[in-house]
Amino acid sequence: MNNLWRYSKHAVKRRIRSITVHPEFKRETFENDIAVFELSYAVRFSDYIQPICFPPAHLYPHIANETLCFISGWGRTEEKGQTSSVLKEAQVEIIPSSVCNSSDAYGGLVNSNMLCAGSRTGGIDTCQGDSGGPLACYHPATNKHYLVGIASFGVGCGRPKFPGIYVRLSQYRTWINMELLMINKAANPASATLTILLTLIRVVLA
Repeated sequence: MNNLWRYSKHAVKRRIRSITVHPEFKRETFENDIAVFELSYAVRFSDYIQPICFPPAHLYPHIANETLCFISGWGRTEEKGQTSSVLKEAQVEIIPSSVCNSSDAYGGLVNSNMLCAGSRTGGIDTCQGDSGGPLACYHPATNKHYLVGIASFGVGCGRPKFPGIYVRLSQYRTWINMELLMINKAANPASATLTILLTLIRVVLA
């Protein structure tokens, strides 16, 4: 689905059957800002609809600081601006947590369950309405994009020294696998389900 108000023949709509919020989610600090959405019934993959890969553990040392990644969403295109009806995409880089946690930036708010991504000089960022969207990073050895993070929060949009903060998915591998196992056990065998990972604040990409 590219345009929110003008569905193409390749777009599909699904209701959400269930939402499982991480049991240790803390709204005040955005810790564990992740949930699993189960769709009412399966989405048929096509040339226009494809899942993104969840990276195996051994790839994470190679998806690190300064890795080039991509963000996308229908959120605001600038701080206090208008949301977009057309899906937007931008290229960002993963920024070291030590830089994000400096005293003139997030001041220690970014923990090991989070990732910083954007531009050190500002200008390129997720914004209001993009939370829950993907941080997809390309790995040349496998020639694949992997879902490395999920847009969570930030200070304004595109401000210098305040890149976007993302859920670091590698920290939630065990929890995600357990939730998927429980969903698959409860699912009707004749109707497979699809799950979506999202953050909880300002979720629009469901």
